[in-house]
Amino acid sequence: MSLTNSQYDEIMRGYEARQLKNKHKQSERREKLYALVPRIKEIDDSISTYSVTCAKRLIDGDHTALARLRQEIASLKKEKEQLLLSQGYPADYLSPIYTCPDCKDTGYMDGEKCHCLKQAIIDTIYTQSNVKNILERENFSVFSYDYYSDTQKDPKTGLTSLETAKRAVAECERFIADFGTTSQNLLFYGNTGVGKTFFTNCIAKELLEKSYSVIYFTAFQLFDILSKGVFEKDADAIAAHQNIFDCDLLIIDDLGTELSNAFTVSQLFLCVNERILREKSTIISTNLNLVELRDLYSERTFSRISNNYNIIKLFGDDIRIQKRKLHQ
Repeated sequence: MSLTNSQYDEIMRGYEARQLKNKHKQSERREKLYALVPRIKEIDDSISTYSVTCAKRLIDGDHTALARLRQEIASLKKEKEQLLLSQGYPADYLSPIYTCPDCKDTGYMDGEKCHCLKQAIIDTIYTQSNVKNILERENFSVFSYDYYSDTQKDPKTGLTSLETAKRAVAECERFIADFGTTSQNLLFYGNTGVGKTFFTNCIAKELLEKSYSVIYFTAFQLFDILSKGVFEKDADAIAAHQNIFDCDLLIIDDLGTELSNAFTVSQLFLCVNERILREKSTIISTNLNLVELRDLYSERTFSRISNNYNIIKLFGDDIRIQKRKLHQ
């Protein structure tokens, strides 16, 4: 489950294409502004000339002249920024453009993989690209409370379906805001079609945009990969386990839909427990109720979840069915 050479080369070609695209975009901006405000080109030419002169003076040891040249360059840059602002552009409009400012689109920072490269590797190994397409459709920008009843109540909590959904949204927002500063986990449970996966996708999209590494699995996919790791014992399996245990956020969707046996029970405990020990966040969604979850995956696993996860119950009418009725 590690990268092949061809996969790595393909990822790095993507970085090269990104660099060329951004350089072209910067060049277009520059040509446009040069035509609009010729003084900006004069300033850039002067800065280039002064920079070369600075380097020569530095080699010659002429620090007095060097200080004057640096002051002149600073003055020119300030004038340039003021000209850009006067035309309605941000002061850094002509600065280099980077998709990832942290690594400057190289994939590496101080010799270590950048967070953007780590996620690119995850996307390649686990084919998470389809998940990203889903996140474009399922996120907070399209969320609606209209599908949650303000009269249907949970007899145990006394809360309506709508009140429960609002609490879930608030918890998701808190989870996102606090992510990276504290270890936290979520368990969404409830009947089919009440928004568990949707809320999970909302969180995933927000955290991916904040450059955290996120791996999404259905329970079936997760246990399939873990089984290969246990029984094959090869380098790919070791790499897969490492990514599952080390990514910033692991999402396990539809827990309980897989074929449950002694192996899946033991592996779920291993996964949950190991990520708790490493202080890595996990989100689990399931159609099982809490009693079913305990009975199926053991008291030991349920204890780890109940003591370390914020448990959110969602209920109401199936949203997918409601949407289909609206479009009939």
